[in-house]
Amino acid sequence: MTARILVGRFGAPHGVRGEIRLKSFTGDPAAIADYVGLSDEQGRQTFRILSARPIKDDLLIVRLHGIGDRAAAQALTNVDIYMDRANLPQTDEDEFYHSDLIGLSARLQDGTQIGTIVRVLNFGAGDILEIAPPEGETMLIAFTKANVPQIDVKGGFVIINPPAETEAKDEG
Repeated sequence: MTARILVGRFGAPHGVRGEIRLKSFTGDPAAIADYVGLSDEQGRQTFRILSARPIKDDLLIVRLHGIGDRAAAQALTNVDIYMDRANLPQTDEDEFYHSDLIGLSARLQDGTQIGTIVRVLNFGAGDILEIAPPEGETMLIAFTKANVPQIDVKGGFVIINPPAETEAKDEG
């Protein structure tokens, strides 16, 4: 399991007084404003959110300590925000941090390995696992109980029940 978890990403500046857009990856998007210990990927730059207001489902406008003008906010555009895993709440039985899933072996019900989870995507309709096979193109599987009936993070694998549309097509 990863020691640092990606919890958000700064977007474009908002206005001229240093406010900036923040896409939150947390279960409750507004909760990121209360987190302590936010930093960039390397942990070199830390962030303290002074105020936050929602503008969309997972998008906030935030004011940060030490950022007082548009140029300073612009310098943070597309910076990912991380937090130490130890400072985040424990997950429930059927909850997972994306970083827990990345790197797990993807297997069929019979134990055949089909690849490794390389990313967890979400385009608005739910999480999607991107699985890289040993050879060929990656496949995308909706992260649902029907498609992924078993997850064993400690064992390092998931069982995949791929829907028919992800199976290889017969070229003949």
